[in-house]
Amino acid sequence: MIPSALEVIEDFTLVPDSEKLQLLLEYSEALPELDPRFGDHPELMERVEECQSPVFIAVEGSAEKVNLHFSAPRESPTTRGFASVLNSALNGQSAQNILDLPDDFPSDLGLDALISPLRVRGMRGMLGRIKRKTRELIAQS
Repeated sequence: MIPSALEVIEDFTLVPDSEKLQLLLEYSEALPELDPRFGDHPELMERVEECQSPVFIAVEGSAEKVNLHFSAPRESPTTRGFASVLNSALNGQSAQNILDLPDDFPSDLGLDALISPLRVRGMRGMLGRIKRKTRELIAQS
């Protein structure tokens, strides 16, 4: 697994369950601001339908380096935290590293018992969308 994803997993596995939601909140606050060009052109982003909150993702770059962009509302800290976790683990990685990330990565964080299955489904939806968009990106190359 890629070092950045392992670091995120380590962040979550080193804290007791009672502190994992606080850590997720800290991640939510660290999500980078959306590049203004996506704010001006929301049609460049794709909605993640599995999320209860309006989350949008854009994937761009090349096979060597994939850049991720997320739009997630501040009033949805859990969803925003998931976006930030995925951003921390995957942004700037090669397409192959992104595609090789296990689909059960969200479960590796140890949050399954702490949040609703519907919210976990949202994070899996984000990861699935990132992988699909990454495959599309390298197919265009």
